[in-house]
Amino acid sequence: MKARCRTNTGQKEYPVDIRQDDPAAPHVSALLAFHLDELRSVMGEHAFALDASGLSSTDVTFWTAWRDEYLAGFAALKHLGTGTGEVKSMRAAPSARGSGVGRALMDHVITEARQRGYRELYLETGTAPLHEPAIELYRRSGFVSCEAFADYQPSLHNQFMVLAL
Repeated sequence: MKARCRTNTGQKEYPVDIRQDDPAAPHVSALLAFHLDELRSVMGEHAFALDASGLSSTDVTFWTAWRDEYLAGFAALKHLGTGTGEVKSMRAAPSARGSGVGRALMDHVITEARQRGYRELYLETGTAPLHEPAIELYRRSGFVSCEAFADYQPSLHNQFMVLAL
């Protein structure tokens, strides 16, 4: 899927290509390792991000975002059950933060969830300052706070959100 990204300041627009991909592919490994390491350093055992094997599960669809030949980010959608899904492991590459890649990925996941007929789309995220840009994106996308869902247990390190589709 081709999308156009606009930076947070709205001054620059560039194309991004979102592709269904393999989370165990070599071109994903460094960004996924960075993602997991950063979350675990802040959230410890409350970091619920999936590794490549978890993202390769049959109930998860994984996409990468590309700007030319540069991996700019990734996101995944997990099927939770009839009419519900979960946004998993959204990440913009550090050099792509603020470029609109997160927005493009979020729009893609929401569109896919709607096409699948989901009524609700959930997500779990952290509460640390590093999560603030993502939380702003989620809220701008229409997500609101909710109780823990699926098998998550609430803690001071995580929060839960839902989007009615």
